[in-house]
Amino acid sequence: MSEGFRSGFVAVVGRPNVGKSTLTNALVGQKVAITSPKPETTRHSIRGIVERDGFQVVLVDTPGLHRPRTLLGQRLNDLVHEALADVDAVAVCLPADQAIGPGDRFLANALPDGVARVAVVTKADAVSRAGLVEKLVAVDGEAEWSAVVPVSAIGGPGATGVEELAQVLGGLMPPGPRWYPEGEATDEPLEVRIAELIREAALADVRDELPHSVAVLVDEMDGPRIRASVYVERDSQKGIIIGKGGQHLKAIGSRARPQIEALVGGKVFLELHVKVAREWQRDPKALGRLGF
Repeated sequence: MSEGFRSGFVAVVGRPNVGKSTLTNALVGQKVAITSPKPETTRHSIRGIVERDGFQVVLVDTPGLHRPRTLLGQRLNDLVHEALADVDAVAVCLPADQAIGPGDRFLANALPDGVARVAVVTKADAVSRAGLVEKLVAVDGEAEWSAVVPVSAIGGPGATGVEELAQVLGGLMPPGPRWYPEGEATDEPLEVRIAELIREAALADVRDELPHSVAVLVDEMDGPRIRASVYVERDSQKGIIIGKGGQHLKAIGSRARPQIEALVGGKVFLELHVKVAREWQRDPKALGRLGF
C-alpha cells in the first residue's frame, strides 16, 4: 500500500430519477451505468471506480428507494439497504429542482450510524442561483452532513461540481489499498453491461407501465455475434417492443449496437428476440432466472 493512500466504498442513494447513475458515470469518467428518465432504471448495485492521485473510491450505485408494488420492487429496496450496510460513506442525491419530501427524509434517517454522509444536490443547473442557495440551505438543515456539494450539468461540457465531489469523497476514505487495478472502471461482467445497454435502448421511447416490464438477458456471445432476449410480461407488450414490421425492435438494435461496439472495441452483430415471461416481476422463479 502506498504511503498515505486512501480507499473505500461509497453508496450512492436517493429516490428514483434523482441522477444517481448519471452522477456515478460522471465521477468514474465513463459510462458504467445506464440512464433513463424512466423510474426504476437501475436494478442492481453497480460498482464504479473513481481513481485520483492518492485515493480510490468505489461507488456503489443503487436502485432508487421507493414504495414497492411488486416482488422485484422489494428486492430493489433490499439492495439499497444491503449496500448501506458495508460502506465508508454515503452520497445522498437530492435534486435541486424538487422539494425535499418524505422519501428523502426517510432515506436520511435510514442511514447507518458512524458512516460519513454527503448531500449531493444534483441538477443544480435546473434552478436559478437564488433557488440553488435556498435548496442548499434547506438540505443543510435536514441532517448532520460531512459536506453539501451542488453538482450541475453532469456529463455535459459545462459540468461543475464533479471534481469537487470526488475530492470530498476521497478525503473521507480511510487509509487502505487500491481495491481494483488502476484504470479499471467497473467490475460488472461484460454480458451484464451489454444486456443493460440493450435495455436502455428499449426504454428510449416506451410509455406507461412497459418500462417496468422489460428485462434483457444475453443468451450467447460467439465472437462478434451477440444473441439476446428481451423479456416482457404480456403478449400485448411483445407487440409494442417488436413494432409494426419489426421496426421498433430494429430501432432498439440500432441504438444499442454503437454503444456495445464502443464497449467491446469492435464490430458486433446483434440478434434480438422478444419473449413473454408472464408477471415475472412477481414470480420468484422468474426473477431468479432473470438475475434478480
